[in-house]
Amino acid sequence: MRNSVPISGKTIYVNGKTIVVAKNAGFCFGVRRAVEMTDEAFAKAPEGTRVYTMGPLIHNKAVTDELRQRGIRAIDSLEEAALGSTVIVRSHGEGRAFYEDAKSAHMNVIDATCPFVEKVHKLAAGTDKQVVIVGSREHPEVQGIAGWCRREPIIADSAEGIRAALEKLDSEGPRELFVVAQTTIREAMLREVLDAIEGFEIELHNTICNATSERQEECRKMAESCDGIVVIGDRNSSNSRKLFEIAEKQRAKAFFVEKTEDLPLHAIMKCTKIGIATGASTPDSTIKEVIANMSDATLENKELTMDDLMEDIDKSLRLPRSGEIVTGKVHQVNEKEVIVNLGCKKDGILPITEVSLEEGQTLADVFKAEDEIQAKVIKTDDVDGGILLSKKKLEISANWNDIVKALEDKTNLEVKVTRTVNGGVIAEYKEVSGFIPLSQLSDHYVENAEEFVGQTMEVKVSRVDQRRNRAVFSHKLFLVEEKEKLIAEIWEKLNEGDVVEGTVMRFTDYGAFVDIGGIDGLLHISEISWGKLKHPQEVLSIGQKINVKVLSMNAEKGKISLGLKQNTPEPWTVIDEKYEVGQVIEGKVVQIKEYGAFVELEPGLDGLVHISEVAHKRVGNINDELEVGQKVNAKILEIDKDRRRISLSIRETLDAPVAEEAPAKEAPAEEAPAEEAPVEEAPAPAEEAPVEEAPAEEASAEEAPAEEAPAEEAPAEE
Repeated sequence: MRNSVPISGKTIYVNGKTIVVAKNAGFCFGVRRAVEMTDEAFAKAPEGTRVYTMGPLIHNKAVTDELRQRGIRAIDSLEEAALGSTVIVRSHGEGRAFYEDAKSAHMNVIDATCPFVEKVHKLAAGTDKQVVIVGSREHPEVQGIAGWCRREPIIADSAEGIRAALEKLDSEGPRELFVVAQTTIREAMLREVLDAIEGFEIELHNTICNATSERQEECRKMAESCDGIVVIGDRNSSNSRKLFEIAEKQRAKAFFVEKTEDLPLHAIMKCTKIGIATGASTPDSTIKEVIANMSDATLENKELTMDDLMEDIDKSLRLPRSGEIVTGKVHQVNEKEVIVNLGCKKDGILPITEVSLEEGQTLADVFKAEDEIQAKVIKTDDVDGGILLSKKKLEISANWNDIVKALEDKTNLEVKVTRTVNGGVIAEYKEVSGFIPLSQLSDHYVENAEEFVGQTMEVKVSRVDQRRNRAVFSHKLFLVEEKEKLIAEIWEKLNEGDVVEGTVMRFTDYGAFVDIGGIDGLLHISEISWGKLKHPQEVLSIGQKINVKVLSMNAEKGKISLGLKQNTPEPWTVIDEKYEVGQVIEGKVVQIKEYGAFVELEPGLDGLVHISEVAHKRVGNINDELEVGQKVNAKILEIDKDRRRISLSIRETLDAPVAEEAPAKEAPAEEAPAEEAPVEEAPAPAEEAPVEEAPAEEASAEEAPAEEAPAEEAPAEE
């Protein structure tokens, strides 16, 4: 997740306005804990392991969109998760059945349930009384609590709701109620439900989170002291909506902001003191972006002191830099130069050589005392101790016309970032300087703008004020537009059957995702090779460039299926070009059965070596002779293209053993003394000889059918 310096509890002064950020703004403890645990789980997950969250991790679209871009997908049920993957339980928690199902499915569960919610689970699971949950039936936290109750709980969020539910209870049923509350509801809702319960004994456990109560009380007090309240949060966040309801009831103007585009600047600018309150799922980065859009200046994360004010005064007295465009008032005009009051310790000197004059014109014809002019700083200290200015180099009219036209036509300009300022950077278009706010420097949050200094980038023009010499640019709008164009162009040009180059981006157990120029397509494991794979990384690697074939496209769902094996012929279709009966091949043992071993000639093409074709001797257990992965030489005995079967023999590639060698038999005869004992014992082997011959005869009898039976079964094993 994006790291950000906390801004909660800060008071900010901008352009005569006071902005007060609530002390409890930003992530609550439970949400921050869940986000950190998710980051850690994703970082530690083995390569290729999928990471999921049960439902959106938090109720904030910006955060969940960022998680999805990183590959952490939200699911609604365990059936959507790949076996053996990591599943994160969000801070809202889950019911007992979830953990049992996850264990059965061998899922790696990371439990990020908020400790305060977990306490409610234990309370609900530990009582035999009738549980009443005060909260919204649709809220995931309430659904999780209900999953721990021993009997069906009563769920109510109003007086009418609890009365209707209690009327359905059997009059002879339990008269004791065990009351708990959704941690994020208002105290008023709990009181309303309790006041409506009559004729029952109540065991109350007020499980509303203190942080929630504190946020709500702080929002109420802030609304009393401010003339405007901005509540920042996701519209699906119940605690954010409750804060907005509280703010609306006070005298302050209340504004609900989900993203910076929702900010009603015209209405907010009418307020002098503005309070900022946020839901428990609002990141600090979003708060900063909203505040930054309320002003063109960077806002310090602290209350301004007298020292800070003095520092600002000193900054206002600084001398302008070389190349800077300045505005001043004409103080004096003579034949050779114009003296300009720039509002700093030195005057500006605009020599006649730096002004474009028509024939016969003088400086006095063009400039009058008290005229406001713009010029560019050439040198900060000329011979006379002034600041040397140039009007020629400004060429402001033509440049401003370009900027205005770009704004009207929504075209792009190329600018160069020259320096950082409060709230963003200064970027120059030819001789005109414009401002790019931090939030518009990129399509993601920018913490430090220094990295952009010196870069040349394309921008859109957001705002122009020629009178005040101000232009606002946006690189973010350009990036978003280009990305949309790229995606649209790819979908338009891409067709099923096309072969395109892609880059392997990441693995899953079921395949690999390949970037084909801005869009990711799924290369399923079954479409990678004609042979069998256990994992895509057996043949692929991250960052590898491959040519893939587009198998199917679904523009509505944004899904593309790719194939790699289709770039090479299916082995059986060209088998005559590579293999023939009698040929000796080298292959790898890929599978062993009782009746023989399957040898891979190439991916997608296996042959069967029957047990009788393994060696010249009788083989009782094939595992004694061969093992999976072993490289062997084998002779092709038969190729059956109709049934797609290949019969192989290892035995026929081996030299036959020598039957008898005379020297070997005569040698013992020379050692008569040593051999006499065995000769005397000859009757015993003689008696056993028929017994030894019997298995050999049986083996011969069994071998004939055995050779045929496995051959018929070979395709099933393949």
